[in-house]
Amino acid sequence: MQTRSEMTQTVDILGFPIANLDMQEAVAEAAALLARNRPSRIVTANAEILYHAYRDTTLGALLQDADCIVPDGIGVVKAAAKLGTPIKTRVAGIDLMTALAGWAAAHGRSIYLLGAERASVEGTVSALLGRYPALKIVGWHDGYFDETEKAGILQEIGTTKPDFLFVGMGFPASDLFFVQHVDQLPVGLMMGVGGSFDVLSGRVSRAPAWIQRMHLEWAFRFAQNPKRLKRIGALPGFLLEVGRYKKQR
Repeated sequence: MQTRSEMTQTVDILGFPIANLDMQEAVAEAAALLARNRPSRIVTANAEILYHAYRDTTLGALLQDADCIVPDGIGVVKAAAKLGTPIKTRVAGIDLMTALAGWAAAHGRSIYLLGAERASVEGTVSALLGRYPALKIVGWHDGYFDETEKAGILQEIGTTKPDFLFVGMGFPASDLFFVQHVDQLPVGLMMGVGGSFDVLSGRVSRAPAWIQRMHLEWAFRFAQNPKRLKRIGALPGFLLEVGRYKKQR
């Protein structure tokens, strides 16, 4: 019998299998991965992540090894269309994390939060419990820790055995933490969530819904933090590589 993961349709973008799922299907995919009873990993990949993973074989291998890659960004959606293999929709990491927290609350599952500054992760705990009072949050820690503190974090996760581990340390740091310590992390599913803790805690504003609908969330983030210019600059490079990839295929 096939698992949900094996049946999931994917689209090839720069050699990476991007799951062609809407939000409801992405939650179902996560539940299917959790049911396998072994550590799994979802990557929410935007254009920047795909661009750097395509150009760096080490990052590329880290991405290829994921159990599921979802399209987090309008650039990924546009790339799929340009390649003639359109995908249904963008699956934003922050929205998927929130949806999975709701699923966990409804099904008696637990989560652990790791990453960002202390105020952000603690604010996220409060925000999630406010939205889902039944949610089991078995632990949390900020993303600024030394080797001694890391040992304590690994021990806590090993003891609490969360079903979901949400790590907000960015790519590739979040994924490297999981891959390098997977033998010490008896979790069901890990997902890197980028800057989601900053937004969920209210310390950083998310673009209004109308800006999101216009696919201009990247511009809103840039307006809030002009230092993101270098990161946003990866988008033209990504689209250029997609054009070359199309010709090669």
